[in-house]
Amino acid sequence: MATTTSYDTEHPSSGDPGYDPNYVPDSVKSFVVHMYRHIREKNVYEIHQMYETSFQSISDRLFKDAPWPSVDAVASYVDNDHVFCLLYREMWFRHLYARLSPTLKQRIDSWDNYCSLFQVVLHGVVNMQLPNQWLWDMVDEFVYQFQSFCQYRAKMKSKTEQEIALLRQFDQAWNVYGVLNYLQALVEKSTIIQILEQEKKGLEQFTSTDGYDYNGGSNVLKVLGYFSTIGLLRVHCLLGDYHTGLKCLLPIDISQLGVYTSVIGSHIAIIYHHGFANLMLRRYVEAIREFNKILLYIFKTKQYHQKSPQFEQILKKNEQMYALLAISLSLCPQVKLIEETVNSQLREKYGEKMSRMQRFDDEAFALYDELFSYACPKFITPSAPSYEEPLVNYNQDAYRLQLKLFLHEVKQQQLLSGVRTFLKVYSTISLGKLATYMEVDEPTLRTILMSYKHKTCVVGDDGKISSNADLDFYIDDDMVHVMEPKPAKRYGDYLMRQIIKLEGVMNDVDRIKLE
Repeated sequence: MATTTSYDTEHPSSGDPGYDPNYVPDSVKSFVVHMYRHIREKNVYEIHQMYETSFQSISDRLFKDAPWPSVDAVASYVDNDHVFCLLYREMWFRHLYARLSPTLKQRIDSWDNYCSLFQVVLHGVVNMQLPNQWLWDMVDEFVYQFQSFCQYRAKMKSKTEQEIALLRQFDQAWNVYGVLNYLQALVEKSTIIQILEQEKKGLEQFTSTDGYDYNGGSNVLKVLGYFSTIGLLRVHCLLGDYHTGLKCLLPIDISQLGVYTSVIGSHIAIIYHHGFANLMLRRYVEAIREFNKILLYIFKTKQYHQKSPQFEQILKKNEQMYALLAISLSLCPQVKLIEETVNSQLREKYGEKMSRMQRFDDEAFALYDELFSYACPKFITPSAPSYEEPLVNYNQDAYRLQLKLFLHEVKQQQLLSGVRTFLKVYSTISLGKLATYMEVDEPTLRTILMSYKHKTCVVGDDGKISSNADLDFYIDDDMVHVMEPKPAKRYGDYLMRQIIKLEGVMNDVDRIKLE
């Protein structure tokens, strides 16, 4: 195995005004030469080390506030290899988006580069093995840049005539159908759905090898197809189409470990968007379960990612998912579904707000608004503006619509919370008595009870109806009979606490022996 190369240079920071895109520092020459060689040799370990560590290190030292050297400047060091140059530009644009503000022309150029790169993957012969982290970042960045472009284009008031002319000229750049078509094409061409189905029957080894091909083949198309299912979920969430998003994700069983768990970014992205989509579809129990699992996982493993370039994003998504969990539990108070560690963190962050949110008064709606606005995806309007009409900013329109729909649902839950409060107290109660407590007449009460049944029942992806409620009831003549399920015993939590106690006792005994 080759040794990871150390990159040193005496060249001053490229952030100064004299930055020349055609100047290639020695460290960059060495980087591209070695990266090119490792890709040709399919040395995934070294590619990953250079991609994760060396690229970040050089960026921090030389290109904090400037782009890397242009692809034309480095092409001669890598035999003008077409595919490598596409990969280099993909990293070049990603660095540009992360450190600077791309111009409209650069946004369009990045779209062209992704089109060229995906065309090679879909229709060419790709004989490479690339790290899962890089392949995930490609899909993740592709969707992010699409989202960023839609937000940028929607701010029409500040656009110059030249920018409007460019938008008109390149109207296919970052077109929503183009983005969806590429992601769908990667899913279909990779046959990843069939591969995952075959794996369930023991006829394929995809998850067990983390998607890599140890027989000399390529993992690029298969893994890009796999991650594109997550990309499709994310795009549809940005568009507010939650049913379609969850449908795109069906090939991946998130109740099991998979290739998505090999990259922390994809693990968090898949659960965040899956949980958010379920929240918006009133599948609160499903959302709570998934948020609980990922938040517990992050709590246990985040110290291992402190040096990762994704660490800040991990922490941000962690906080957003706690806010979404607070919303879910306020609308569907099933605390028994979450682990003690997560519950403790949640109460510390949002305990007081959750108590106020469950009152469903004006202050509560303001809190739902606040948490939703903080934790929701950056929704987009994918359609191009009408250039003939007066130019206005419409970048907040999609967000306002989703917020309005969400708060409308919260409003509908307001009456249900009153019903639930009374039903929690009784095992049987007459309709007349309950109507008196609710200060409504009996026909209105029956409507409220039917609404409660409707709002707490959801249809899953498998078509089965399940209940979000922590209690159920049925009406027999004029009596309401309440059935409260027994809480599942937490054997795991109990055993963990006893093991910790035993370790404490054993440590005390050892100390006594030593004394």
